[in-house]
Amino acid sequence: MNAELPLVTPDVVASAVEGLTSRLRKKLDAAIASYAALPVLADGTVLRVRCGEDAEVALAPGPSGAVTDAGQVVCSCLLAPRCLHRAAVLGSCPLADADAEAETADHSAPLESSETAADTPLAAATTRVPVAPPDAVPGAAPSAVPGVAHTAAATASHAAEAVDAEAVTEPGEAVSLTDAQLAAASDLWTAAAALLAAGVPAAGAVPQAGLLRAAHTARLAGLHRAEAAALRVVRGLRGARARDDGHRLADLVAQVRELLLTTALLGAGTPGPALIGTARRAYRPGGSLRVHGVCSEPVIAATGYSGVVTHVVSDDGRWFSVADVKPGGPARAQGAATATVALGSGNLDHAQLARGGMLISGATVSEDGRLGSGKGVRATPLTGGSWASGPLAALFARPLAEAVAERLTVAPDADPERTEQAARELVGCDLVLVGAAGDHLIARELPPGRPDTEGVLMRLVPAHGHPGLAHTANFRRLASRPGLRLRVIGRLDPERAATLRPLAVAPLPVTEATLRLPAEWRGHADLGYNRLEGAHFPPADVVGATAMPAVDGPGDEAPDPLAQAPLWRLRRLVEVAVSGGRRAVAEPARDGDLRGDGAALRRGGFPTAADLAAGLTAEADRRTRDVFGRTGGSDPDRYARAWLAAAVYLAGVERALVQATWQPGAAGS
Repeated sequence: MNAELPLVTPDVVASAVEGLTSRLRKKLDAAIASYAALPVLADGTVLRVRCGEDAEVALAPGPSGAVTDAGQVVCSCLLAPRCLHRAAVLGSCPLADADAEAETADHSAPLESSETAADTPLAAATTRVPVAPPDAVPGAAPSAVPGVAHTAAATASHAAEAVDAEAVTEPGEAVSLTDAQLAAASDLWTAAAALLAAGVPAAGAVPQAGLLRAAHTARLAGLHRAEAAALRVVRGLRGARARDDGHRLADLVAQVRELLLTTALLGAGTPGPALIGTARRAYRPGGSLRVHGVCSEPVIAATGYSGVVTHVVSDDGRWFSVADVKPGGPARAQGAATATVALGSGNLDHAQLARGGMLISGATVSEDGRLGSGKGVRATPLTGGSWASGPLAALFARPLAEAVAERLTVAPDADPERTEQAARELVGCDLVLVGAAGDHLIARELPPGRPDTEGVLMRLVPAHGHPGLAHTANFRRLASRPGLRLRVIGRLDPERAATLRPLAVAPLPVTEATLRLPAEWRGHADLGYNRLEGAHFPPADVVGATAMPAVDGPGDEAPDPLAQAPLWRLRRLVEVAVSGGRRAVAEPARDGDLRGDGAALRRGGFPTAADLAAGLTAEADRRTRDVFGRTGGSDPDRYARAWLAAAVYLAGVERALVQATWQPGAAGS
């Protein structure tokens, strides 16, 4: 992908690839890799790419900045428009969302998280499925694992037979799909199943074009969630094939799982509104809001976007954010805290908002809580309060286990964007530092109102590891002060056992063994911007009197059931299916499972995982034969169902294990 090229809608790319002859299609992947490195020359509003001595491709994006019509891309060669140059240049362009023409200035800046470099402006969150069987935690009863409501057999059955009408009962009023919608869902399933069977190495531009065409058909049929899932898969495949720095195989697996699960549930014929989705998440009127600044978070994304996001909370406890994220490098993120907030009179920067507040009239709010800056929005700065009083103190009034359960428990058919939004909502807690272990800190929760109760033992990980930000330096300072009491605002890591990524810290009231911050910081330190110094810590003898037992090594940490469970064997199989295709998955079936994956899973208390792994490998190796004994083709539908059953089960068990580690007394804490 060439970031200098404009965005292009899926149907334009699909049409260009479909117009090629079979001979040119074989050359398309190599041409895309070659053309992605060519310089892009700007000629007014037209972008030109020189593909050779007698071929130049001109792209004329529309007002939205995206190419939305085939006529906006012209090649000068004799074979145009059915030429390799045009199709390869379009294949090198970043994919636009289908509603690119409807985007406004309020939506132009993507809200990126500094939590992971894998986040991209065009990538949406992955689906997380919390349903897990009783064997998710060996030796535990079903009630001991939060969110476990079904047996292992039911979980696997629902995933494997999702296209059957009784697979899942939808919440809310069911919607009867039209014939066109059912056909569009079927086309998406077929295209996705073919890509899954092929794997990343064989999922080139031509198979991707088939999925893009199916996505466009789904959009025309009104299946917006399925269309968005398909576009995420294509972007993930492009990143995997290009070996982008921000690519994660786990993300691509989740994207494929979401696409197959969504289309399978749509195939049941009577889905709920959540499975249909909405065409566009526009800003909606928010009325008058009084918000209080909580913290500012620097953003550095792998896609070249950077800036700052300031998190605020309303009087009734709702989270909102104000973003300033635009194209730029780390330097932009480092200086973005002093950038003016694009709301109201412009007299407030992000650092001041994080320690103050605003009274907003005519507010506009997006689905993910972003505050818009439309013409009718008015904002008046307010004096901020401390984290020890008012609405901000309420952030620390709940036990951490309750807040975590609220964010990590989701329905199997939940919208992935809403699921990610819930998981990313910040949490507050009081804690005491125990010590350092490897690349993280160990801390124990101080439950609110119960000082004698032992809270959750958790891991603290820097929110961003970029050396230009203050996170890592601040963690080194904190690691040297076991026994320090803190008030922390952070974000959960839903993929790791009891892991919190702190964004800001403040002194804990009613104790001397806590931070002593300068007055200009107004009660808290943003860990990405404010650097903690020796003068900000209490004397060593004060902290030492309250210190917890030191952590000397991994053996002194709370056990990690997710890392200790043999589920990595099933995870490896599920990931190999995406990265290597069907043939790679079939190998264990041909060698008789010499690695002993099935036996290890059963010994570890995961018999359902063993059955699903065996079923997936057997289905991958299945071949039909004709009356003469000749090997025929394979059934991609059966293979896709077997993979989906394993992937849904794995996601549910892992989410349940993570959630279980947040319970007081769990994992040996």
